[in-house]
Amino acid sequence: MKVAVRVVPGAKIKQIQAALDGSLKVWLKVEAKEGKANKALIELLADYYGVSKSLVRIVSGLKIKNKIVEIDK
Repeated sequence: MKVAVRVVPGAKIKQIQAALDGSLKVWLKVEAKEGKANKALIELLADYYGVSKSLVRIVSGLKIKNKIVEIDK
């Protein structure tokens, strides 16, 4: 399954909000430096969907806030 994700790094909270169109808005406490936000996003989405981190990967948008994430089940 592919999901459109909008990431807000450096937020005061860690939260996921689902939109009606199936996309997600994700707030992360970590800054977007040295791939830390991408790693935190993968960990958070793995917990959210109840899958292993190895089944979650960012297929586009590694260096921007709008990403496409693929989750295998």
